[in-house]
Amino acid sequence: MIVRQFLQWLRHASPGERAEATSALARAYLHSDLSPADLSAAEGAMIMLLDDPSPLVRGALAQVFASAQKAPPVVVHALAADQPDVAIPVLSRSPLLSDEDLVDLFATAQPDAQVAIASRAMLTSPLAAAIAEVGCAQACLTLLENPDASIAVFSVDRIVERFGHLSAIRESLMDRDDLPMATRQALLAKLSQTLAGFVTARHWLGSEHAEYAAREACEKATVALAADTPYEEISELMRHLRQSGQLTAGMVLRALLSGNVVLFEEALAELTGMPIERVSAYIQDKHISGFRAIYAKAGLPDTAYPAFREAIAALRDGILLGETGGVSHLKRRMVERVLDACAAERRDDMASLLALLRRFAVEAAREEARMFCDDLVANDQVAFMPHIDEPRLVA
Repeated sequence: MIVRQFLQWLRHASPGERAEATSALARAYLHSDLSPADLSAAEGAMIMLLDDPSPLVRGALAQVFASAQKAPPVVVHALAADQPDVAIPVLSRSPLLSDEDLVDLFATAQPDAQVAIASRAMLTSPLAAAIAEVGCAQACLTLLENPDASIAVFSVDRIVERFGHLSAIRESLMDRDDLPMATRQALLAKLSQTLAGFVTARHWLGSEHAEYAAREACEKATVALAADTPYEEISELMRHLRQSGQLTAGMVLRALLSGNVVLFEEALAELTGMPIERVSAYIQDKHISGFRAIYAKAGLPDTAYPAFREAIAALRDGILLGETGGVSHLKRRMVERVLDACAAERRDDMASLLALLRRFAVEAAREEARMFCDDLVANDQVAFMPHIDEPRLVA
């Protein structure tokens, strides 16, 4: 009887009045002691209200049923497919929407609705994978910032692939403690591409020059990143670099000239498919013929071989003894020795290699000077630190 009177009243009520009455009806459905007949009638009335032309009415239903376990499923599913300002409360909180429902809704949802889904508590990895695959940038950022979301590594990689050029995405990812080093390197590559595009668009550099500079900067950053990479992640980082086309002769040579033998050996193991133990044995063998064989198997260019050969000889001679700065920077004495040896061969096909080694030499000299000046300033600060007398006891 009450529901019948409610329906008759609706015909003449304003949208605001209808919304207020609809909210009361929905709360009564959830919390009042209605008979089965009244519950059925109330549910029918609310299903009818799904066709109300005013979003205020449908929104009133959504607000009441957003978190309700006992809400009518048919009403909740209809509200979830409504316009965003009606659907968002349900999409962000309703326990009646399964992962399958949400994935289906997400595919055609507008950005605001996608963000609502990405903010859900206890968000599962299959739903996170769908968001990473087709979600807008804001939805992906919301997913990354959702502390309750379970996100697989491949989903993170997909977000990097799609939106790694956006600073907000990069910053959110770099703040994650569980981010694999391969993914961090992918972010570095995205950043270098973004910077190259930026300087080209500003006409500060030609596109070819900008891309070349960005690539070298990325290689430098990658070697520095690898220096901080746990040993168990190095092989995965090398696999990522090879698959993305970044494991070049220039990067491998940079690693060797920085004294990062672990990275050098892992790179050769990845390029040759040989066990790391065999690669290490060939490199440490005093007969250079073994290294020459795995160098060829790795597919590295013949023109760069003299640089690698001389660098390995320098390592065996102990050229890195007494060097500071770890393995994240080029070592000046080593670079200059390799440059001198390659220049002495006077081969016409080594022009590009010599140009690369000269750039390495300049970079190494600048880094050495920077570290020297930093140490000098630090020592001066210690030397000129004001002396503070110890307190004296007064008898």
